[in-house]
Amino acid sequence: MPVIKSQFTLRLLVSDHAKIKKIAEIENRSLTNMIETLVKQKIKKYEQENGEIVLTDEDLSVE
Repeated sequence: MPVIKSQFTLRLLVSDHAKIKKIAEIENRSLTNMIETLVKQKIKKYEQENGEIVLTDEDLSVE
């Protein structure tokens, strides 16, 4: 079963973009994969501290 991913525009400070790009290069990842990894890490940390985020079908609807 294919994984459905959402696309959106992300605006970053040039310095933040450059730093994430450097980290991605060091970890041999694409910039996109690095950003996705950082987001997943933040969600995991948030849920460990605050409990699982429960999503509804409406939350998961692709717009």
